[in-house]
Amino acid sequence: MKTQHARQTQQPSATPTSRPRAGTIGPTLMALLLSALLGLSACGGDTGMEGSGFGMGEIDASLSGDGLSGVNPVPTPGQDRFGTDVGGASDTGASWNGGVDAGSWQADTGSFADDAGASDAGASDAGSKPDDDAFTGGNTGLSQAGAQDFGLFRQILEQGGIPSPNAMDDLGFFAEHKLDYPNPTCGQNMCMHALLGEMGNLITGSTCTLIQIGLNTPIKVSDLKRPPLHVVLAIDTSGSMAGKPLTYVIQGLSQMLDNLQPKDHVTLVTFSGTAKTVFEHLGVKDKAKMQKAVIGLKTGAGTHLYDGLFTAFAKAAKHASKTTESRVVLLSDGQPTTGIAKAPKFVSLAKGYAVQGIGITTIGVGTNFSIKILRDIAEVGAGNFYFLDKPAAVKEVFTEEVKTFLVPIALDVKMAIDVGDSWIIREGYGTHGWKGKSGGGDIHIPSLFLAGRLKSDDPLPTTPGTGRRGGGGAILIEAMPFPGIKPKTTQVGTVKLSWKHPTTGKIHTQTQKIDKKAAKIQIADGGIFTNKTVEKGFVMLNLFVGFQQASQLAVDGDPGAAIGTLLALKGAVQGWLDDKKKAGDKPDPDIKDDLVYVDLFLTNLKKLKYQTPISKPPEPWPKD
Repeated sequence: MKTQHARQTQQPSATPTSRPRAGTIGPTLMALLLSALLGLSACGGDTGMEGSGFGMGEIDASLSGDGLSGVNPVPTPGQDRFGTDVGGASDTGASWNGGVDAGSWQADTGSFADDAGASDAGASDAGSKPDDDAFTGGNTGLSQAGAQDFGLFRQILEQGGIPSPNAMDDLGFFAEHKLDYPNPTCGQNMCMHALLGEMGNLITGSTCTLIQIGLNTPIKVSDLKRPPLHVVLAIDTSGSMAGKPLTYVIQGLSQMLDNLQPKDHVTLVTFSGTAKTVFEHLGVKDKAKMQKAVIGLKTGAGTHLYDGLFTAFAKAAKHASKTTESRVVLLSDGQPTTGIAKAPKFVSLAKGYAVQGIGITTIGVGTNFSIKILRDIAEVGAGNFYFLDKPAAVKEVFTEEVKTFLVPIALDVKMAIDVGDSWIIREGYGTHGWKGKSGGGDIHIPSLFLAGRLKSDDPLPTTPGTGRRGGGGAILIEAMPFPGIKPKTTQVGTVKLSWKHPTTGKIHTQTQKIDKKAAKIQIADGGIFTNKTVEKGFVMLNLFVGFQQASQLAVDGDPGAAIGTLLALKGAVQGWLDDKKKAGDKPDPDIKDDLVYVDLFLTNLKKLKYQTPISKPPEPWPKD
């Protein structure tokens, strides 16, 4: 779908003209959310770029000069909308076992009360009685490998800049949003919740139907005993790391060393013009020696990123064993200046070691690192991509990585979404493993890990840069009634799940129906939700595409339309928060914090030298 660029010049209203019933998203509010998004469906949709969502290609993370520069929005042939080779990650999940020993999983068992007020969109069918290897007692979210935050996007705004669409992706943005799903009572270590939301759009009269897939586990973070760890640190010590960046890294590495367990080992590789092994396979008894080496890190000239990564993987493979979890942690603040610099070479290297059970986590510092390289190799390497935007984030990332993102809960996760003849699927968000097809879509996720946060309404820590990672996120799928065909039944479709246990290798399956009859929340004008967490999913998705749209409009040289988009979005989202408060609910800390960055974005746009009239975007669902 090509986006219509004609715009009406007028001042958009920053607040809703009428208010829906407290505690729900009413049609008027949804219309305002929609009117803020140029060329978007009620759920999200196109962000003003060819195809769907946004293409990454080789785009700088931030815009130069006055915040406006050209980008290449069209994905490279053979790649998906995130610039990743199609099928690139799907061949690692079935073989990657993380080196986990079957005897290393331990947890206390207990009982838990079912949440009678929260149900899925349809009956869950695990296919058998509860598994003998299933844990009980918790309700912990699950996170995918890949981006775990949108810290780069935040930092660019905080520094007065205008982020490009590439500075944030849906997986990272969703990961900083905790959604409360029903208790995991499926009898397996991972439970799926297929939820539904639908409401009318007063702008065009069309209907938005959102399928929300949540994943959680009864395993508690505190109960999971990870296997011994060999972590190989590949640290960029090029000249640009001098000063605060290196100080942050030293602090983070010190925190990681403090969180090691008795049987853990660490190898430290640094790289500037060439790679250097500072120490190799040292245990906790050598902690003082490791601390001294970390504190003594010095910078040099050049950035041979490939040499650093290659050396780190080689050291991890050298000491690999069946009873030890091996992981590379790569940290860099810049682009490769020496040696191999093409992203596909890095991806191939990470893939090769991933199938041997050696995962990788990547960390970006500053705003000039290669976001494509670091993000892509983390995704194919069954690991995570983080951005260190504040000193406090260093402690959070390094300690959480050791605690939750080293032992996978599920491997080779596959979902098949099938809808009836009366429905079509428009787009999927919140996973890089989405592939649309006729009558639905398929999702492949190589591995899932525990998410750190427990409840959506827990207050965020007051220290800037902490608290929002570890939300777990969601998978959101837009469904539309087939034009001219009225659905004959209330069932929208089904979601089938299969996943492999990381230690036993057993394949588990679940199936859930997506049916409007399961709706627990109804709006006067006909909107429905099967669970209140889908409300937050709607708002979260609209914020994501609103940020994306504003970034693209700025790139297109129309800051006025970007301002209009954000003003309308801000008023609508604030209205939702106000209604939740009136209903007696706690204010959602994630959405409230998102609005801080809407305001920052508006401030930065208004400071640009080149201005265009503030305008309201045209109606959604523009014609091709």
